[in-house]
Amino acid sequence: MTSSGLSIEGLRLRRGTRQVLAGVDLEVHPGAVCVLLGTSGAGKSTVLRTIVALEPFDEGRIRIGDLAVHPGPVPPESRLRALRERVGMVFQDHALFAHLTARENVMLAPVHAGAVRTTAAHEAANTLLEALGVGHRADAYPSQLSGGEAQRVAIARALARHPQLLLLDEPTAALDPARRGALADALRQLAAEGRALLITTHDLGFARRVADTVAVLDGGVIVEKGPAEAVLGRPGHAVTSALLAHEAA
Repeated sequence: MTSSGLSIEGLRLRRGTRQVLAGVDLEVHPGAVCVLLGTSGAGKSTVLRTIVALEPFDEGRIRIGDLAVHPGPVPPESRLRALRERVGMVFQDHALFAHLTARENVMLAPVHAGAVRTTAAHEAANTLLEALGVGHRADAYPSQLSGGEAQRVAIARALARHPQLLLLDEPTAALDPARRGALADALRQLAAEGRALLITTHDLGFARRVADTVAVLDGGVIVEKGPAEAVLGRPGHAVTSALLAHEAA
């Protein structure tokens, strides 16, 4: 698939007098998985929400290929169609619609956007669910799914519009260790197809398995970034060392 990477320069966001993001710079190339690490409250989820225009930011530049997300108020949803087609987001709580089956959740965006007929969307949803190992749960409602199944349905829904960039917020939060490994393998395959992936996580074992690059966020800025093996194996910043020490404790 043709894909475009993510470029963030000088991203700043304030909430009242608090500087949440103080100049974030980050790049994720097509075909690569970048994991964003940091302590709770460091602003990792906020970075994802600004990229997908769910939260306004004050300064900086966000680009997905040749598409820009600008500072200032979030535009109305009617003006975000191009962004929604390029960026898929998987939320920590999955955010599946409780009244829709797994298949219907995956079908919703393509049909609602008017880009795909219902029959074609039905077939495409089945294909995505099958590829992610939950085809047999297509007629189940979210309340009937395990945490791992719901996670995979949420990923299928995010992929339904063939995004070039996939964002995942704490994807292993509800998964047991075996499911984390399977998820890492699935995400590596998605990157191999040419997508850029940006993932927030507290799970350093998962980060080691899935990441090409790692960025560490602290105080609203990226304090360390580089190849995953180098950052996690030979950290160069005290914050990274503290995260690794906490894992070992």
